[in-house]
Amino acid sequence: MVDTSEKFFETTIYQSLINQGYHSRVSQEYNRQLCLIPQDVFNFIQATQSQEWQKFTSQYGEDAKTKLLKRLAETVKKRGILEVLRKGIKANGCRFHLAYFKPVTSLNLETQKLYQANSFSVIRQLHYSSKNNNSLDLVLFLNGLPLFTAELKNPLKRQTVEDAIKQYRFNRDSQERLFNFGVCLSHFAVDPNLVYMTTQLQGKNTYFLPFNQGNNHGAGNPVSACGFSTAYLWEKIWHQDSVLDLVQNFITQVDIEDDKGKKTLIFPRYHQLDTVRRLLADAKVNNTGQSYLIQHSAGSGKSNTIAWLAHGLCSLHNTLDNRVFDSIIVISDRRVLDRQLQQTIRQFEQTLGVVENIDKTSRQLKEALESGKNIIVTTLQKFPVIVDQIQQLQGKKFAVIIDEAHTSQTGESSQKLKTVLTATTLEQAEVEDKEESADLEDKILAEAQKRGRIPNLSYFAFTATPKNQTLELFGTKQSDGSYAPF
Repeated sequence: MVDTSEKFFETTIYQSLINQGYHSRVSQEYNRQLCLIPQDVFNFIQATQSQEWQKFTSQYGEDAKTKLLKRLAETVKKRGILEVLRKGIKANGCRFHLAYFKPVTSLNLETQKLYQANSFSVIRQLHYSSKNNNSLDLVLFLNGLPLFTAELKNPLKRQTVEDAIKQYRFNRDSQERLFNFGVCLSHFAVDPNLVYMTTQLQGKNTYFLPFNQGNNHGAGNPVSACGFSTAYLWEKIWHQDSVLDLVQNFITQVDIEDDKGKKTLIFPRYHQLDTVRRLLADAKVNNTGQSYLIQHSAGSGKSNTIAWLAHGLCSLHNTLDNRVFDSIIVISDRRVLDRQLQQTIRQFEQTLGVVENIDKTSRQLKEALESGKNIIVTTLQKFPVIVDQIQQLQGKKFAVIIDEAHTSQTGESSQKLKTVLTATTLEQAEVEDKEESADLEDKILAEAQKRGRIPNLSYFAFTATPKNQTLELFGTKQSDGSYAPF
C-alpha cells in the first residue's frame, strides 16, 4: 500500500531536513510571544561569541538571558529578521551576531569556523498562537530565529497547493506576531507537484507567486519517476548553504513607491535564483573571457535578476581565492536605465558606494573604470567607449552585463542611432543619441564582433528573442555546432 497521507509527505520532508543536518525541535521549545527558540539562540551565541556573552552577563547576572531575548525580539519587530540576521543587534554596549555568512575566500580559518557554527532547526506542527491551538505543518529556524513556514497538502487526499494558499489567506491571522511583516522571511504552500510562496501575509489579499522549476518550457515541475516533483525545495533550496546564501545575497527589503512608507521583501523566483547561481558557478571556474546569453520572457523579473547577478559577480572569487572581476558594468538603453534598472540595482546595494551611476562625461566613466568601482551602471550608447577603456586596462578584469540589446518589447525597436557605437567620447555619443541609426542589437553585435574575444572581459547578455547573430556571438556552442542560450 502506498502511503498517500499528508503526514507521510510531511515526514518525508522533515526526515530529509534532519538528514541534511537540521536539528529536531518540538513546539514546546518555541516561545510564542518572542517568536524564537530561546535555547537555540543561546547555544549559538555562547558557542561563537562567548566573550561578548560574558561581558553582557557581567552587567545583568541572572537576568541576562531574559534581557537579551527581549532586546532581540524588539529589534526583530522594529527592523525585521533580515536586517537582524545580516547585521546583528546591539545591547548595552555589546554586539551580538545572529548568523555568520560564507566568507568569499577560504583564507581565514576563523571565519570558516564561525560559518560552520550556524545551527538550523525544524519544528513539525508548530503551535504558534497564544489565542488558539492552530499549528503550522513545518517551520524552519536559523540559530533559533524563524525563517520559513510551510503548509503541506496532498492531492491524493483531494487537497492541493491551492488549499494551502487558502489556509494562509483565511485561517492564518496576519496579526499573529509570527505572521507580522518581517518577522520571518517567507511562507510556502507546498504539495507533491507545485510550490507557491509569499513574503507577506495580508489575509484575503495575500499574493502568492509560483516557485517552480518549469516543465518543458511551461509552468509547473517535471514529473519525478522516483519521488516528489517538489523535492528540489527541501533538498536544494532549504539546504543550509542555500538558505544562508538567500539571506545574505538574495532576499531584499525595498521601499514601496507610495506615500505610506511601506516596505516589502523580495524573494527570488526559482528561475531567477537558478540563473544567477549557475552563472556565478561557471564564472568562478572559467574566469574572464567568456560569453553568456540569458534568454528571458516578458514579466520574468529581468531587472531583479540583473541586480542580483551584478552584486554576485562583484564579490565572486575563483578556486584560487582571487577576485574574478574588478568591476561589473551594467549597460542598458536610456529609458530602462532611468526608470527602473538603476533604481533596482541601488536598492539591492547593502554597502553604500558599491554602485556608481555614469550619467555625465567620458572622464567620469574613465575614472570609474580605472579606480575599480565595483558596479558601474551606464547606457548602451556608451558601449564602445567602455570597451576601449577595458582594452587599455589589461591588468583589470571586467564583467559587462547587457540589458536587452534591442527593445522590441517596449515598442522602441525602431529607435535610431547614427554612429553612436563608433563615437570617441561620451559627449559625442550624447549628441548622436538623438540621431537616426540601425537597430541597437545589430550595432552592438557589429561592435563586439569587430573587437573579438577580449581576455579580461566576460559578457552576460540578456535578451527575450535572440537573433541568430546574437546566439553565435554570446550563446553556448552545442555538440552539433549550433548555439543556444546559457
